[in-house]
Amino acid sequence: MKVSTNGIKKTWRIIEIIKWGEEYFKLKGFENPKQEIEWLLCDLLELKRIDLYLKFEDIINKSKLKKLKSWIKRRIDREPLQYITGKVEFYGLKFISTPQALIPRPETERLVDITLNSLKKIPEPKILEIGTGSGCVSIAVSNKKPRANILSLDISKNALELAEINAKSNNCKNINFLEMDFLNEIPDGKFDILISNPPYIPQKEIENIMPEVKNYEPRIALTDFEEGLNFYFRIAKVGRTLIPNGIIILEVGLGNHPQKVFSLFKEAGFDQLELIKDYNNNERILKINI
Repeated sequence: MKVSTNGIKKTWRIIEIIKWGEEYFKLKGFENPKQEIEWLLCDLLELKRIDLYLKFEDIINKSKLKKLKSWIKRRIDREPLQYITGKVEFYGLKFISTPQALIPRPETERLVDITLNSLKKIPEPKILEIGTGSGCVSIAVSNKKPRANILSLDISKNALELAEINAKSNNCKNINFLEMDFLNEIPDGKFDILISNPPYIPQKEIENIMPEVKNYEPRIALTDFEEGLNFYFRIAKVGRTLIPNGIIILEVGLGNHPQKVFSLFKEAGFDQLELIKDYNNNERILKINI
C-alpha cells in the first residue's frame, strides 16, 4: 500500500492495513509502529483495539481509506494523534482536543484523584483552577462533585472557548470560565481549594522535548518562557489570600523540578507540604495545606 492518491488499491481489509501500517511507521522511525496504526484505526472505525482483530477481515470503504491516508500523512509529520482525530479521553470522559490547548494527559489524572480525595468532607466546595486549558481537570472534578462551585481561569480566549465546549458536551453546569492573566491579576472571592497544572517547562529545555509537543502544542501552555517557576511563585504569593484555610494542589515537572517547587513554597513560609508520586512512581503532585 502506498500513501499517495493513486497508491491505494481497490479494497483493503483491516488486517492488511495493520500489517502495512506497522511496516510504514517502522520505516519512518516510530518507536511503537504497530500501536500507531492501531490507534488511528480504532478512532477511524470507532472500535476498541480487540475489535480490530475480531473484525480483521472487514473491508474499509473508500471514504474511510481516504481519511486514514490523510491522518497517516499528518502523523508522519509528528502531529499528535489527539489533534489528528480531534478527541481524547481523560478520567473516563470524552474531550474535544485541538491545538488551542494542551492535550489532556494520563499523568494529570493524578491531580484529579488527589483533589477529589481532598474534597470528601466538603459537600459544596469552592474550587479555583489556574490555567484550565481544555477544561479537563475542572470538568473531571465537576463530574464527580456536581455540587461544587468551580471557577476556571486561563489567559487564552481560544482555550476557554474549547473548555466551554467540553464542559457543555460533558453536561457540566457548575463551572464558570474566566479569561484572566493570573500572573498579574487575581479573582474575587475565597476558595476551599486551588488546583493547577501550570506551564512549568523551562524555556531552555523546550527545544529538547519531543516534536509532537514542541511543534504542535501551544507554547504558552508549556512554558512561562523563563525557568518554569513563575506560576508557583505567584501561587505562593497570593495563595493565603485566595485559599485562607484550604488546600493547594499542583502538578509539577520531572527531574529536579519537584524539589525546586517544594523549596519555593517552604521558603515562602508554607510548612505543611507533601510531594505525591504518580502511578509511574514519579513525584508529580505537590499538596499544600494552609
